[in-house]
Amino acid sequence: MGAGGGSAARAPRRTQAAGVGYAAAAYLTWGLFPLYFHALHGVPAPEILAHRILWSALFVSLLVTALRRWGEVRAELRAPGTLLRLAASASFISANWLVYIWAVNSGHVLEASLGYFVNPLVTVLLGVVFLREPLSVRQRFAVGLTAAGVVALVVRAHRFPWVALALAVTFGMYGLIRKRVRVGALPGLLGEVAILAPLALAFLATLGHANRFGSAPFTTALLAASGAVTAIPLIWFALGVQRLRLSTIGLLQYINPTVQFAMAVFVFGEPFTAAHAVTFGCIWISLAIYTAETVTRARREEYGEQAVASGDEARERA
Repeated sequence: MGAGGGSAARAPRRTQAAGVGYAAAAYLTWGLFPLYFHALHGVPAPEILAHRILWSALFVSLLVTALRRWGEVRAELRAPGTLLRLAASASFISANWLVYIWAVNSGHVLEASLGYFVNPLVTVLLGVVFLREPLSVRQRFAVGLTAAGVVALVVRAHRFPWVALALAVTFGMYGLIRKRVRVGALPGLLGEVAILAPLALAFLATLGHANRFGSAPFTTALLAASGAVTAIPLIWFALGVQRLRLSTIGLLQYINPTVQFAMAVFVFGEPFTAAHAVTFGCIWISLAIYTAETVTRARREEYGEQAVASGDEARERA
């Protein structure tokens, strides 16, 4: 019995370890995206986006075929209202991709990292506005401190951080919509890129000979690989979410902007000014407060569930 109990205890640990591995791999890959898109700096952002959509559609279709999941995908996508909601989420994720690609190729990786640092707090704010979710005192303070950091950047640098806010808002809206669509990660991604694919194909058709695909082997290979580069981290992320608590995911999500921040300053040599220091300082403090609040709530819920389970077990024994 002791051996069996030990195996049962080890199984959840192995599951959690695998979940951390999948989620960390996804966030690390996303954090390294500037290297990938910077290698395509000679290709306009809308053209990269169009290729990313088309190759993603092809890659995910092949993956669904290999996994023999077309029946499941069709059933999920045919659910009432699903395609309409996916069309809305597709518009936000495509806008997010476009702004991000432009930011990397225009030397704004630092501001892009700021956007993904701000994103969790924007998500909290969207939850208040659209889902009527209440904010604790700490969460209100964290959101207010983030706003102060953004205002500080506007005042000190005389520049509105539209890239950061556009990335945070579009990804936050994407997450809000996907939260309300009952569809898996793979069918959902396929539905989104399938909706966008005709527009992407029409755009590339208008380019004619100006299309960079086929112009150089390296560029062609990178554009063709964009489908796998897009889909694989999303699959890893879905596998990680299935195995981990949201509080753990909340901690791991900072891998992405942290790696981007380091690359912006140390690899691409983007200037980190006093204005940036004030803004990032405010946001990092607010994220520490937000994360502590999230972890505390998750532990309370976990202890509450354990207490209920212990009470049920005691009553069964009685």
